[in-house]
Amino acid sequence: MNNTPTPSPQYRAMQATSPGAELSLRMVDAVEPGHGEVLITVEACGVCHSDTLFVDGSMPELHWPVTPGHEVAGRISRVGPGVRRWQPGDRVAVGWFGGYCGYCDPCRAGNFVHCEANFVTGSAFPGGYAESMIVPASGLARIPDELAAVDAASLACAGVTMFNSLRRSRAQPGDVVAVLGLGGLGHLGLQFAVKMGFRTVAIARGTAKRDLAQRLGAHHYIDSTSADVVGELRALGGAKVVQGTAANADAMSATVDGLAPNGELLVLGITPEDVHANPLTLITQTLSVSGHPSGTPKDIEDTLNFAALHGIRAVVEVVPLEAAAAAYQRMVANEANLRMVLTTGA
Repeated sequence: MNNTPTPSPQYRAMQATSPGAELSLRMVDAVEPGHGEVLITVEACGVCHSDTLFVDGSMPELHWPVTPGHEVAGRISRVGPGVRRWQPGDRVAVGWFGGYCGYCDPCRAGNFVHCEANFVTGSAFPGGYAESMIVPASGLARIPDELAAVDAASLACAGVTMFNSLRRSRAQPGDVVAVLGLGGLGHLGLQFAVKMGFRTVAIARGTAKRDLAQRLGAHHYIDSTSADVVGELRALGGAKVVQGTAANADAMSATVDGLAPNGELLVLGITPEDVHANPLTLITQTLSVSGHPSGTPKDIEDTLNFAALHGIRAVVEVVPLEAAAAAYQRMVANEANLRMVLTTGA
């Protein structure tokens, strides 16, 4: 059976025609993949809060109209000249970092996420709010058979952010890992932390997320509106890692005092306010506060394989591509049920 999609001369895309404009459905002329590129038939694309950077024009070097979307899952329909390893019909995912040049100093040092060519999906090339897209072959991650496209999509950005930051942290199996915030990022981080063998603490406002945390395997739950978060973490011996996913700088800053010696706060939620820490505390307890970008295409592939092996899935609400404008507005208003994924019917 041939699973290779047949490209059309035109395809549908949800685009913003100017900064801040509402997303609208437009027909786009298809083009052939160039050297080192592949043409993908998009099956699913996650709606991520970072998409606001593209729609409102905050990202540099945007070309209007803009097609956002950097949580992409689909199949290769055509490969351009010079592409090796990939074939039409291959199932692939594309995340925030949609490739790398391989020649700049960061790439030569193996630091592909800081490639100077800046192959950001949705900026360097149109993103996945569309039926089709062209991507550098260096930006592809292979999707395992066990994952459906709607499951793989969110893992290509939100999932790899949580998985990659944790596996590259100081935490060892058995250590206490706390996940601050149980939204679109945090509910995935919680699952990864449990499956990676950490004593996992979920921290959220109120009790509404308690049942969700328990279903996802959390060993402890802290209601930050009624409990002393620092005191609770210290009672557990301190957190070796806090994954800060809540878009609240004060909440993230407060967890520093709940870290164990040599612990670290990983800042993963975007907030305009500064995160603060006492220098004396950082020095005497050998603590760190650091950010972490999502990951390379290989990191995405590792994330997908780990999720497939351990049954990790995002909680998603599936909506059709043509409803992207409404889905985007719900995401901006924090009305989404954890993650939303657009599907094209491919």
